[in-house]
Amino acid sequence: MEHDIRPWGEYWVLEDAPSHKVKRIQVNPGGRLSLQYHFKRSEVWTIVSGVGTITINDQIKEYTPGQVAEIPQGAHHRIENKTSEPVIFIEVQYGTYFGEDDIVRIQDDYNRA
Repeated sequence: MEHDIRPWGEYWVLEDAPSHKVKRIQVNPGGRLSLQYHFKRSEVWTIVSGVGTITINDQIKEYTPGQVAEIPQGAHHRIENKTSEPVIFIEVQYGTYFGEDDIVRIQDDYNRA
């Protein structure tokens, strides 16, 4: 199983198929992913534990376990953990390509933009 540690937390790839990719993502307390978008995929995020503050374009909302965020292809998005507990969510990617090089970072706390 592919696993990667990032400055904000870590992720595990649960499935990598031609039509979709599934990840389990953990965002550590105080961590946030870059504000980003993708050319070749859309994503659906389901929160399984913790509270994630999700930005999709101009909308910012807190999501709790069981809630789902749908991120259209090309939408600017990020998740942030403003709490003291880890946030865990399942990401399902749909599209034509799922490589990490299809991440366009607009803003990043870790100088990767």
